[in-house]
Amino acid sequence: MLTTKPMIDVLAIDLDGTLLDPSHRVSQRNIQAVQRAREAGITVLVCTGRGFGESTHALQAIDQQDPVMVAGGSIIADPTTGKTLHRFTLSDQVVKAATDLFHEVECPALVMKDPSDIDYDYLVLHSDSEHPIHPITQWWFDDHKLRVNYAPHTHLDEHPEHSVRVGMCAESSISNPISKRILDLLGDEVWLYDFPCVTPDAHSGEIVHILELFAHKINKWAAISWYLEQHDIDPQRVGAIGDQVNDVPMMEQAGVGIAMGNAVDQVRAHARYNTAPNTEDGVAIAIDAILSDNLHTLER
Repeated sequence: MLTTKPMIDVLAIDLDGTLLDPSHRVSQRNIQAVQRAREAGITVLVCTGRGFGESTHALQAIDQQDPVMVAGGSIIADPTTGKTLHRFTLSDQVVKAATDLFHEVECPALVMKDPSDIDYDYLVLHSDSEHPIHPITQWWFDDHKLRVNYAPHTHLDEHPEHSVRVGMCAESSISNPISKRILDLLGDEVWLYDFPCVTPDAHSGEIVHILELFAHKINKWAAISWYLEQHDIDPQRVGAIGDQVNDVPMMEQAGVGIAMGNAVDQVRAHARYNTAPNTEDGVAIAIDAILSDNLHTLER
């Protein structure tokens, strides 16, 4: 039984590649570890690039009650009601500029919406040519039973004030050059990621990327910071566990940053500690090290 105050007050946990195993499930060991953290007085915040509707099975698995930072940190939501507590939206100009670039390479723009007050999760802008969405995007929409609307161009978007992310799904040979063009065009106006997306188990062939644009400086840490300010919590009292490039801001700012054993190099470079991969319940191992005040047992 824990008899001393934990070294952190808040634990931010990523989903894909972190809390979720390769089959996109939460292991019983991780579920039990998350519960032990809560019993020790730690607030557990799920911080994921997924939208709220894409995260529900994981949130239910761990009986999440505290706020969740979804859509890459652009939405903070109440997991018990699905209601948005705060959101960081994208400007119409950014969405249009990105959409125009995506259409040049015959890719539709995937505009993630805050679904709290509207009846859909994504708006797909497919141009007058009706560029088809990538098969992996279609799999993702179907697998998560997402609500999707379609339109050719941004001026037909009925709810631009609900746009929190715009992106595209394509092979890396397409997404990488577009990423460079976006940075040249929009620069400091956006926060951009271009990294491998979640794929079905049967997928093979060229690596498929998801390219994501958020408002400037909006990332997972921005959402965590909003929560910390609401509750007057010192960032040094935050622990964070993650594996992918969108977890780097958490690694940089949290008092205790822990990289998964399967983490990309950028995450490892900014983390203070390393745990086991998601195939070996690395989250549970990290939580036990935190609760026992034995972070030195984690690989440095």
